[in-house]
Amino acid sequence: MGLNIDEQKAVDRFRQSVVEPSMTKLVILDFWAEWCGPCKALTPVLEKVAAEYADKGVVLAKINVDEEQFIAAQFQVRSIPTVYAMFQGQPVADLTQARSESQLKATLDQLLEKLPVQAGDEPPKPDIAPHLAMAEEALSAGEAEQAAGVFMQILQVAPDSIEAVAGLVRALVALDRTDEAAQVLDGLPPEMVQDPMIERARKALELAKDKPEDGELAALRSAAQANPADMDAQFAFANAAFASGERDAATDTLLAMIAADREWNEGAARTRLLEIFEAVGLEDAWVSAKRRKLSTILFG
Repeated sequence: MGLNIDEQKAVDRFRQSVVEPSMTKLVILDFWAEWCGPCKALTPVLEKVAAEYADKGVVLAKINVDEEQFIAAQFQVRSIPTVYAMFQGQPVADLTQARSESQLKATLDQLLEKLPVQAGDEPPKPDIAPHLAMAEEALSAGEAEQAAGVFMQILQVAPDSIEAVAGLVRALVALDRTDEAAQVLDGLPPEMVQDPMIERARKALELAKDKPEDGELAALRSAAQANPADMDAQFAFANAAFASGERDAATDTLLAMIAADREWNEGAARTRLLEIFEAVGLEDAWVSAKRRKLSTILFG
């Protein structure tokens, strides 16, 4: 960049004290000097307003023009005090003429309405969207162990992520760790309980409770195969199959029941099929394929 060592050090100090904080905060940048009378009169005003607006994401940074002549030159400071508002590394307003508390507050209020300033001392939220997509993809591919691990990692940095909580519950259900899934749901704060994603995860857990004991699934399968017209046997097998992780067998059985008698038991087969779709996720590719088959049966 053609800077000498002192200039580079000045740039580094400015980056740390002004640029980096300004990426999420609104920085009041005050150029001043010890010998400047007006600067000393303005300083208490700046400090008072910055303190009052701290919870709104406003911070004060002071640059002594005698000590940081290179930085002052970059801002073309001709007289002091010179005061700027900085956001995301750029000056967004000249506050030099806002000498009174009311003037400064009015200008800050206008800026805060327009800029996505991070309030208080809360750190910027991490971007978890790519990780959520990764976990959902793994879960859809049947890699529940990997999905659960990713969801847990997400919750370490974003414990209030409803998507991650719901995904973790569904992954635990897929791993037959239903007790752990129930514990996660039982420990949720009230504001999360009624969320549709949590309801979907709860439905997945409820369906998993039909998992049969060892050998029982084989008996239910045999009974269903022996008498295709026995709707009760078909329904019992479908429930047990889905709870055991055989979702294709479960949904194909329910689809066959709907094709044979869609009104059986007040539409119980269709209701259960829709519950399975909701538990797996309506955006899931597997669900989309099964829904097309259901549409063909109902409307084809």
